[in-house]
Amino acid sequence: MGAVKLGRTFAALALAGTALAGCDMAPAYHPQTPAVPQQFAELPGWQAAEPMDALPRGKWWEAFGDPQLNALEEQADKASPTLAAALARYDAATAAARVSAAALLPEVDAGGSAERTRVARDRPSSTGRSSTYDLYNVGASLSYEVDFWGRVRNSVKAARAEAQASAGDLASARLSLQAEVADAYVRLRGLDAQAELLRHTVTAYQRAWQLNHDRHEGGDASGVDENRALSQLASAKAQVSAISVQRATTEHEIAAAVGAVASSFHLAPDATQLTMPDIPSGTPGQLVQRRPDIAAAERRMFEANAGIGIAKAARFPTVTLGGNAGWQATGGHDLLAAPNTVWALGPLAASLPIFDAGKRLAQVRQARAQFEEAAAGYRGAVVNAFQQVEDALAAERDYATQAHDQTEAAQAANRTNDLAFIRYRDGATDYLEVVTAQTDALTAERSRIQVETQRRQASIALVKAIGGSVPDVK
Repeated sequence: MGAVKLGRTFAALALAGTALAGCDMAPAYHPQTPAVPQQFAELPGWQAAEPMDALPRGKWWEAFGDPQLNALEEQADKASPTLAAALARYDAATAAARVSAAALLPEVDAGGSAERTRVARDRPSSTGRSSTYDLYNVGASLSYEVDFWGRVRNSVKAARAEAQASAGDLASARLSLQAEVADAYVRLRGLDAQAELLRHTVTAYQRAWQLNHDRHEGGDASGVDENRALSQLASAKAQVSAISVQRATTEHEIAAAVGAVASSFHLAPDATQLTMPDIPSGTPGQLVQRRPDIAAAERRMFEANAGIGIAKAARFPTVTLGGNAGWQATGGHDLLAAPNTVWALGPLAASLPIFDAGKRLAQVRQARAQFEEAAAGYRGAVVNAFQQVEDALAAERDYATQAHDQTEAAQAANRTNDLAFIRYRDGATDYLEVVTAQTDALTAERSRIQVETQRRQASIALVKAIGGSVPDVK
């Protein structure tokens, strides 16, 4: 019964301490977000933001319509070392938050011991003879810090905020990995398209050289024309090799991103053009709500604010409650009988800092400075996010215009090439005109492929900038 009464006593003390622990040294938290415009400058016509935290982001890369890209994204999510490290950091932060929250409740430990003891005859308070006996102890102890000044509560708040920030870091790492894989894949397929173009070009130049060679052998063309054709052919072959080097490097980049060994990783060439996705950017207000790095920066600002409360509470007394209860007997029989009950209430300990050479005051100043740093980081994250979105929107718009113009240029250059070859074949001009037309046509067509690749890269950059694609809000 003594243990039960002791438990009730400590429970009452804990509740009283909780009731008294209403003082919070942390400043009132009012995050200052930079002014958010109603719409992006590069994309007029959007409406004011509405909350979007619960909307799914989905598998945005599927908008490119490529099964191989879909498979690579799934593989990266499961096997990427970078993502695994970010996940481990999140798990560690979550566990740390649980450790910190445990301090809100009393700690109770159970234990027991058994020993055989011999005491001397001439011991203090001796009965005049030595004695040997067994001693058994079974019981529990309790300790609890009464959180008068909010140190424990602010520690818990800080740890939970860090766990939430770590979740934002994990989401940012996942989004960055997805964008990295998609960007490298788009570049790879762009190189495949260029390689296919160059292979067709080599075939065409081979025929042109053969024509010049035959005409030179028949006395209808000069050696200059034949050598010009041979130079064009060799140059095109060299470009095929250069593209092959770039492709191999890009393929190895993808292998590393998805957690595969480059030596055993291979993607078959495919010059099929990827679908050009339509990525809704939303509004500036929605951007602030859904960018995981902004969310992480805000949580770290909250964590730093709680840190001020922790530092300020350290200047006030620390009060702890302790006690133990159990049974003790010199024999193993009837150990748990009521007469063998033992208990102790206490210590009730308090510690008040008197002199620390200004250490705790400096810690408060340090905590305030860390909050200012976190606040600046938060504002910087918001400003950088807007810059990235505006850059991506501008790039997406201008690349679309450039792609249209470059397609017209490539079509015109191809027509010029066909006409120049016809004129040469009919003897109306020398081969220099054909060489010039061929060079212009190849350059224009490669530029068209490169611009199309850059358009898709800009779409990926926009997805990353807005924190992941979400359904358009009507």
